[in-house]
Amino acid sequence: MARPCVAVATDTIEFAGTEWFATQRQYVMAAARAADVTPLLVPNLGKELDCEAVLDAVDGLLLTGSVSNVYPALYGGEVSPANEPYDPARDATSFALLELALKRGLPLLAICRGLQELNVARGGTLQTEIQSIDGNLDHRAPQSPDRAERFAVKHSIRAAPGSHLAGLIGDEPVMVNSLHRQAIARPGSGIVVEAAAGDGIAEAVSVQDARSFAMGVQWHPEFAAENDPVSQKLFRAFGDDVRAHAARRFPEQEAIQAKA
Repeated sequence: MARPCVAVATDTIEFAGTEWFATQRQYVMAAARAADVTPLLVPNLGKELDCEAVLDAVDGLLLTGSVSNVYPALYGGEVSPANEPYDPARDATSFALLELALKRGLPLLAICRGLQELNVARGGTLQTEIQSIDGNLDHRAPQSPDRAERFAVKHSIRAAPGSHLAGLIGDEPVMVNSLHRQAIARPGSGIVVEAAAGDGIAEAVSVQDARSFAMGVQWHPEFAAENDPVSQKLFRAFGDDVRAHAARRFPEQEAIQAKA
């Protein structure tokens, strides 16, 4: 069977006097190499996007991280210049894809902003500018032009015993590279917190009773997906479930491949 396709969220970026729909190379390469799937970038067309048609063509959904934050009005928060930038076109597109993907039982991997989108889509709330809250770690990236320094591991997490995440990476502490300014405040319906940082900030979640792989992580496994064991296990599990979903959709192709 050919490598199955995965829909990948994009950001709305202003460049050369116009808007572009794009995502960072590291997400695309992690999907292609670590998950072994074919990534397809989805434009932020909001209501003009035929989400049914998009998801008919893929076997999974990857929600990427971004410099933008989820618009506060979507979870009852207050708009603030300190919390900018926002990307309403991405919000409209990702939320529509999320709702339909979960309904269909498509495998889902949500990273950083993607985790926050997942929580809000399920009726949860976010806390913003978490570095300004007493007792919290500073989860922001250091101000450096060196990407390796910006995406370096910063703190440890520990998967809850018996959780889906623990089944992938074990329940011993591991170091992760969190780069974010907002985080889960109240988990949404069916959102299960599977790991947290030392300050209690949720770092991994799953969707209760999901029919396929459905997990969100607050850190950035895509950055080291080719050499970090934890990142590799996460993307491999996502890719395996994408292939399983494709095999259920196209059993005749699976049978032909098995005979080859």
